[in-house]
Amino acid sequence: MKPTGQQPLDTRRSLVAALLIGVGLMAAVDEIVFHQLLAWHHFFDRATPAIGLLSDGLLHAAELIFLVAGFFLLSELKRQHALAKGYARAGFFLGAGGFQLFDGVIDHKLLRVHQVRYVDNLWPYDLGWNAAGVALLLIGWWLLRRARHAP
Repeated sequence: MKPTGQQPLDTRRSLVAALLIGVGLMAAVDEIVFHQLLAWHHFFDRATPAIGLLSDGLLHAAELIFLVAGFFLLSELKRQHALAKGYARAGFFLGAGGFQLFDGVIDHKLLRVHQVRYVDNLWPYDLGWNAAGVALLLIGWWLLRRARHAP
């Protein structure tokens, strides 16, 4: 897509910039809400509470790096008038859903670094966690299809 009198929109970088923001924001929601406010788990619960807090701090540092990198790329695209907004919207939801589903499947089930919540019946928590990730991914996929078919 090339707007009149401007350089072409950068669809790939727009997607990546917002994807980074989506990952960072979803990691922040997880860390702030589920790790700190609700205290349901830490990023790594298979050790001492001090290690759990350290792992939360490392997750927090990583989420900030993702957010800063994503917003830096996004602002550079805006400055160059190359931001493809449809691709950016899709990237945000793909990043958020990708983080959520990765955390639910890889961290919770395969690596078992933590669970959503430590209760006898994990099924409703796992289902809600992973369904939210799938829903965000589907929104991102739909927005990406829409952006690709936009005039």
